[in-house]
Amino acid sequence: MAEKEKIAVLAYSGGLDTSCCLKLLEDKYNYKVVSACVDVGQPEEDLKEPEEKAKKYGVYAHYTIDAKEEFARDYIFRAIKANAMYEGYPLSTSLARPLIALKLVELARELNADAIAHGCTGKGNDQFRFETIIRAKAPDMEVIAPIRDLNLTRNEEIEYAKQNGIPIPTESKKYSIDENLWGRSIEGGVLEDPMFETPEDAFAWTKNPKECKEEEYVEIEFENGVPVKINGKKLSPVDIIREANKIAGRNGVGRIDIIEDRILGLKSRENYECPGAVMLITAHKALEHLVLTREELKFKEMVDSIYADLIYKGLWHEPLREDLDAFVDKTQKRVCGNVRVKLYAGSIKVVGRESPYALYSQELISFEDKDLDQREIVGMVKFHGLQAALYETVKNKNK
Repeated sequence: MAEKEKIAVLAYSGGLDTSCCLKLLEDKYNYKVVSACVDVGQPEEDLKEPEEKAKKYGVYAHYTIDAKEEFARDYIFRAIKANAMYEGYPLSTSLARPLIALKLVELARELNADAIAHGCTGKGNDQFRFETIIRAKAPDMEVIAPIRDLNLTRNEEIEYAKQNGIPIPTESKKYSIDENLWGRSIEGGVLEDPMFETPEDAFAWTKNPKECKEEEYVEIEFENGVPVKINGKKLSPVDIIREANKIAGRNGVGRIDIIEDRILGLKSRENYECPGAVMLITAHKALEHLVLTREELKFKEMVDSIYADLIYKGLWHEPLREDLDAFVDKTQKRVCGNVRVKLYAGSIKVVGRESPYALYSQELISFEDKDLDQREIVGMVKFHGLQAALYETVKNKNK
């Protein structure tokens, strides 16, 4: 009786790393390869190229999985509610990885596959993000990372590609780029020098701020903490994100250049384009400040920071993330209303906000108001800072 062929589902992008993996899985691991590309909003050519290459290389089968709506609704919208930013930028690449990993697991289950593979190296973040989900959801399956597990250098990959007829990306691809609905990351090449100013040709979503001639006002409506309308037009989750990217991008908003702390502890120089994310999170936070109490805001800042950290580290499946969601969702029931922002030459400014749940009272804050009797505050002021005053007394006595 013939032995059953082993099948590995490979997360396939069409780049050098994963193209080498197509052959390595056959040559070194004796697997039949099923390649899969999960659509989370990357450019059309980034979906066509893997499909064409997979057919050319004769893989067992190739799948393109449309997950844009799920990504927008169940991941990006949660990130907006939690103001998910890591070290100063809105999370995009890391936010998509758990969904991609889940889709790989689902496909592997359907095909009765034996393994799931990816093209990550041993120096980056994505190996953590993919494998934590895969091992949690499919503990019975083997996880294979040929580039990392064979300790291959880039030059060794290029040599292997030449020997096996795998096209090597041209030098015109100056940067390593990852795109999805929520953002675009740019790294590698000349950008590895943190003193080298990012060239204009690295950007694709945002207009050069120097070329922005006029300011633009945008009004965003939120319901339960998520955007539902832009400038009065109701849009689907995917379309509202695309519209936000378009509007903020043409105003040069959303360019971020940072030194980022990777999971391993390595520091890397990263550039991000996330125009829509910057605009929507800025507006969302402004609305929260209008409707949430001081104590809620203080606690939510801590929650938001932990939430972002869990996403960055690939711990989307961590029970704490679901626990935090429960708190966040409760606060967001009042995050309803409109925010007006002004965009100009790379800058964004909140210029208006309104909500039926606003805790702001124009009457009480007014200098002309008499309903709040100022004389009643005297006793409160006397005891404000009491312990600090007592400390000064004690300190002076014991000099």
